[in-house]
Amino acid sequence: MAATGQCLCGAVRYEVRGPLRDVLLCHCVECRRWSGHAFAATSAKREDLVLLEGRALRWIDSPESESDARRGFCGECGSSLFWEAPGRDTISIGVGSLDEPTGLKTIGHVYVSQAGDYYDLPDDGLPRNERLRS
Repeated sequence: MAATGQCLCGAVRYEVRGPLRDVLLCHCVECRRWSGHAFAATSAKREDLVLLEGRALRWIDSPESESDARRGFCGECGSSLFWEAPGRDTISIGVGSLDEPTGLKTIGHVYVSQAGDYYDLPDDGLPRNERLRS
């Protein structure tokens, strides 16, 4: 069964017709500014992501991204939805935009050296990485 998701207002709806990676929590400055806190993301092969409704999908370059990434969002409600970088065969998906049940679990933290000064990383025993692995 395919996973489905959407933005807050429904102007962007999608389906993932393949497996999803479990969740990484990104603590980089850009993700925190993008989402308001650490960004929880899954990922899928680009070709497995199918837009069912995309009239409001907008993209913005991620200005300080070491991956030259861009971010996809809903131009109507502002929901943060996607992150993609050239040369990668996957696209990251904001896990909060998925319809439940997701069946996913959190597997680690990335860009931990950039975590905000207003919170402590949880003592959850999950791997902590300084960068995003390919």
